[in-house]
Amino acid sequence: MKTNLFVIWSVSIIVFFFLVPEVLAHCDTMDGPVVQAAQKALETGNIDLVLIWVQQKYEGIIKEAFERTLAVRKLNAQAKELADMYFFETLVRLHRAGEGEPYTGLKPAGSGLSPATESADRALETGKIDPVIQLIGNNIKSGIGERFHKVMELKKEIGKSIEAGRAYVATYVEYVHYIERLHLDAESQGESHEKNEGQHQE
Repeated sequence: MKTNLFVIWSVSIIVFFFLVPEVLAHCDTMDGPVVQAAQKALETGNIDLVLIWVQQKYEGIIKEAFERTLAVRKLNAQAKELADMYFFETLVRLHRAGEGEPYTGLKPAGSGLSPATESADRALETGKIDPVIQLIGNNIKSGIGERFHKVMELKKEIGKSIEAGRAYVATYVEYVHYIERLHLDAESQGESHEKNEGQHQE
């Protein structure tokens, strides 16, 4: 039972502590989910595939960009390449604006992918979450364990000098804050993203 609870807790903090920075970066790569959706939308003419990636207030801009891109890409191969890139950049820029993140340009395929991001995407493709649970669970246990043992070692030296005491305090603070961050996110899973969307829609 304890093992199952730890597994559930481990998965619940993936977004905040391990995946959020990478996912945000992943969404501005040429092989990321946003550009992939844009490619499918342009090939099929189905704009709904990309509208889900932006907030409602940006729909007008995306629809206009989509129509312009479809018209221009018919001219020739070079025009198609330039038009597609224009649409990709517009879509990713507005997607990141909705996340409260700056747009710094499209990155090459494979940029900024961590094992956690790759594992998370692979799980969605295969329908199997166990590899993600194992990866994140191992990282969490390792992170807690390393900090715990470091604090315990320095705790033995507290009375020897002021410097030793301060070294203990520094590692203690790092250890406790690490645990607090994990715990807080486990209690508020999903709230951060929803709150952020609400702020940008006001």
